[in-house]
Amino acid sequence: MIARLQRWLVLGSLVIAMLWVSAWWMRSPPTAIAGLCVLFLGHAGFLAFEFIASYRVGADDPIQRATVMQYVGAWLAECCVAPRVFCWQQPFRWASIPDRLLPDERRGAVLIHGFVCNRGFWNPWLRELRARGRAFVAVNLEPPFGSIDNYVRIVDEAIARVSAATGRPPLLICHSMGGLAARAWLRDADGARVHRIVTIATPHRGTWLARFGRTVNGREMRMDGEWLRKVDCEQTSARQVPFTCWYSNSDNIVFPPSVATLPGADNRPVVGQGHVEIAFDRTVRRETLALLD
Repeated sequence: MIARLQRWLVLGSLVIAMLWVSAWWMRSPPTAIAGLCVLFLGHAGFLAFEFIASYRVGADDPIQRATVMQYVGAWLAECCVAPRVFCWQQPFRWASIPDRLLPDERRGAVLIHGFVCNRGFWNPWLRELRARGRAFVAVNLEPPFGSIDNYVRIVDEAIARVSAATGRPPLLICHSMGGLAARAWLRDADGARVHRIVTIATPHRGTWLARFGRTVNGREMRMDGEWLRKVDCEQTSARQVPFTCWYSNSDNIVFPPSVATLPGADNRPVVGQGHVEIAFDRTVRRETLALLD
């Protein structure tokens, strides 16, 4: 569903761009160019709002926020990374790398994406796992705007498939809301079925930005929200399964920074990166995949 929605958004934007240029180019080339800039660079303005909010909200957080220049650098990088993910990988390349479930005695991985994403988000990770000959399943969380509780069955089936191929508990690799889906799975599951859960920019204690969320899963990620309080009260923390939590001090979606950490977990900081960019950081990927061994 997300692939189809984002595909229509991309194609619709291209049609609007062509109509705009054809209507204005002969009358006023500067107007035509200005319209194209608004259409194709408008996301930079939304990202700027997010980074400004992150900077202001993070002022009183126990984890020191990034410097202004680090925020600017993170914003510029996110402006480049986000279109590649949301306008290419997810709408058009989400099925380009199929799950790999050949029999293998080595440990495999389950990859769980975040909000308004699909398995195409993980394409660089999937290419590396395929090159290493590892078994893996990258899920699609459906329905995309339903409750996080709806994803438990999807996560459980992926874990079972990788375990059947390898005979070993898999490593769970989760970005953003995907980490909460893994914790929701832990409520009624045997934690011994997974080797470790790695979360990347997951709002374990919610995020300030979720106050603007109107979808069911968006509301569930509100700070001090009922759904998160319920998860924290149940045995879904690092006490049951080893967790590694990557977090950024300049995350534009999950902030203030400390909400992406868990008590008792192996909390690992990344400096000056945005919410999407952190998932493609080479150090994050290298050290996360090293946990397979």
